[in-house]
Amino acid sequence: MFREVRRNKKQILSREVCEEILGKATSGVLSLLGDDDYPYGVPMSYAVEGNSIYFHCAPVGHKVDALKKHDKASFTVIETDQVVPEEYTTYFRSVIVFGKVRFLEKDEDKRKVLMLLAQKYSADFMAGAGKEIEDKLKGVCALEMEMEHVSGKEAIEFAEAR
Repeated sequence: MFREVRRNKKQILSREVCEEILGKATSGVLSLLGDDDYPYGVPMSYAVEGNSIYFHCAPVGHKVDALKKHDKASFTVIETDQVVPEEYTTYFRSVIVFGKVRFLEKDEDKRKVLMLLAQKYSADFMAGAGKEIEDKLKGVCALEMEMEHVSGKEAIEFAEAR
């Protein structure tokens, strides 16, 4: 169902390495089927737990409309993107995830997502996280993407070094 990486010498074979990259990166692009079936890619902050990627957003907008029509998505992160001009290349490491996105409606699920995001992005400021989450809870949409297929790719220089 999912295509294999074409240039398989650059493929990151380990799911664990892909998950490490997902854990390190701070943003990615969520790609959806948007208006009039045009692709819609939107940069997103995210958190990973288990086999799911979690996002938050406003409860209305292009992203929400697209997901209500079609729940399949891909999410791409780039952990490393170092341009090496003298070699006419880049040293890169990236991961792409395919899966279905669902809306989390229960307040306890939304709290969990917002707490995961707070732990990832504001770990040194957790004392105020609970209040911030409660203040924003009613006006937020929480999303869960179950990872159905994960693949990674890296510059040949990284692959050969492994």
